[in-house]
Amino acid sequence: AGVHHTELAEGSLGEAIVWVVRRMEIDFRAPARIDDVLVIDTWTESISGARIVMGQTIRRGDTLLISARVEAAITSASGKPRRFPKDWIAVFAPREAASS
Repeated sequence: AGVHHTELAEGSLGEAIVWVVRRMEIDFRAPARIDDVLVIDTWTESISGARIVMGQTIRRGDTLLISARVEAAITSASGKPRRFPKDWIAVFAPREAASS
């Protein structure tokens, strides 16, 4: 399951829908190296209308490398904001972040 960007852009919901990033805050806490195995955790902080705010961490083992906050939206292919489909609201419902 999930949201497949190509299908959305091709109009799987009746019209072409595109994800756009409106704002992003990133704290780089430690470097990653080539061949590191990284774990990326993403969760929803809030969702309303056509806007979603997500938190994200990137870790190498127990070491926190990056923490981020992403504000995104969905738009039509022409850039007009679109509301999240009702069934997405439940899928993207906010949850607690993984412990730091």
